Amino acid sequence: MRPRENATLAGVGVTGGVMGALLGGGTGSVTVPALDRLTSLGRVTIHGTSTIANISVAAVGATVYAARGGAVDLGTGIPLMAGGIAGAVFGAKLVLHIPERALRVLFAAVLLASGGKLLLDALGVGLASGSAVLPDGLRDNPAVVIPFTVALGMLVGAWSSAMGLGGGMLTVPALVLLFGVDLHTAVGTSLVVMLPNSIAGALAHLRQRTASVPVGLRVGGGAAIGAVGGAFLSLALDERVLGLLLGTYLLLMSGRELLRLRRR
Repeated sequence: MRPRENATLAGVGVTGGVMGALLGGGTGSVTVPALDRLTSLGRVTIHGTSTIANISVAAVGATVYAARGGAVDLGTGIPLMAGGIAGAVFGAKLVLHIPERALRVLFAAVLLASGGKLLLDALGVGLASGSAVLPDGLRDNPAVVIPFTVALGMLVGAWSSAMGLGGGMLTVPALVLLFGVDLHTAVGTSLVVMLPNSIAGALAHLRQRTASVPVGLRVGGGAAIGAVGGAFLSLALDERVLGLLLGTYLLLMSGRELLRLRRR
């Protein structure tokens, strides 16, 4: 690759790293459409390549969160990780059997749903931020919480591996809506969960040759740098402001992807 191409891919990674650490794993909302536009890689390979960048964001973002005293909910995080590793391997195989148009539609749909949830919570519409769908009795019962979160982790792992998203756009809204976790803790927990999921997903994609190592390393290098700024910014922002920012961003990304789909 020429130096200009390397710089462009690193720049994509920096932007994706900032948003990924802010969102708790939304790197793919930047890297997937950018690689689609800037490279000749097929859509399946683009999703696989994005998982490599997700490793950088998870490792750096989680480290910054820990160093700055950011909270992590390990009670739900550990079962999510356990399920996510198994789900990530399955998702890498699943993506081989999904039509490219369906991948694009699903990608836009998850952006739309997650963005709408975060934005409505920040505006105080519907369920208030911090409330939980699951009653206290169920959330305090390990016999219910552990199987439920393992199953949720498998879903997140499969989805993030197939779509190259990192999982934060499912994990963060799920932690907020289902368990009443505050947004900052949900982001920190998602980054921790994202690390083993991304490693498992990247290895599965590499084994089946649906990821580009040269492109992934260049994007991942930039993503590591961007994740530092994104994690610091996430911790500094008020929870309402963070929710408004993330919800608006995801809705814009969803609209852009749907518009590109229509043009094609």
